[in-house]
Amino acid sequence: MNDLPTSSATGISPVQAPYIVRTGTSGIAVVTLNRPSNRNALSSAMMKAMQTEFDSLATDPNVRVIILRAEGPGFCAGHDLKEIQERRGDQDNGQAFFRELFSDCTKLMTSITALPQPVIVEIQGIATAAGCQLVATCDLAVASDIARFGVNGIDVGFFCSTPMVALSRNIGRKIAMELLTTGDMLTAHEAMDAGLLNQVVSPDKLQGATMALARKIAGKPSNVVALGKKAFQAQIQMPRQEAYQAMEKVMVQNLMLDESVEGFSAFIEKRAPKWTG
Repeated sequence: MNDLPTSSATGISPVQAPYIVRTGTSGIAVVTLNRPSNRNALSSAMMKAMQTEFDSLATDPNVRVIILRAEGPGFCAGHDLKEIQERRGDQDNGQAFFRELFSDCTKLMTSITALPQPVIVEIQGIATAAGCQLVATCDLAVASDIARFGVNGIDVGFFCSTPMVALSRNIGRKIAMELLTTGDMLTAHEAMDAGLLNQVVSPDKLQGATMALARKIAGKPSNVVALGKKAFQAQIQMPRQEAYQAMEKVMVQNLMLDESVEGFSAFIEKRAPKWTG
């Protein structure tokens, strides 16, 4: 497969560095948050740039897997508190801006779960508040053993209500509530034990481990992976019996795909499958 084109989504003046940098090769897109000076905070402009990039990736047939990473020592510090504080000077004390900000955040997180491609987040450093929400929202997560995780808005009088949605669907309820009400942080190994991460590696092995996982997934039939991701996100919100009934239909749908025909034939004929998706 040909290398993916390099692109960027800025939302800012051309003289400034882009908020997002996209690179990639062999079916794997690497999306990099590019505001290390403020730990890649999810400002309004940053989220709009991310939304533009993910909307583009959603319809890119050359992309099988997405890696989300960040520049600098910190992965993402959550929402830009300075931006929020400045908007308190608006005529309505910032209320309209706050509504738009959190609506954009919800749209962004929902877009990640709706992407046909699995999204692997690579965390090199601290991920707090909406940054932790971003980790919890992605399909898979690989972290450096020096990374830390928390939803510590409570420390500045701000309960992390929207980050709570993704976090409480990844880890145990009592652990989630403790983090939300105390502002305590999890180490990478604690976050993995809690169910937030797939792998924890040393900093020097982080990018290699993430890419290895991405390549493994990219080697699978992409239409089947896309069908499976969509089904996973749907069933996890359903009661058990409703989920079983819905997934029966997905199984039948899966068996009608060309990739299923090829996969079964290859197994019976004792050969490697030839995926065309």
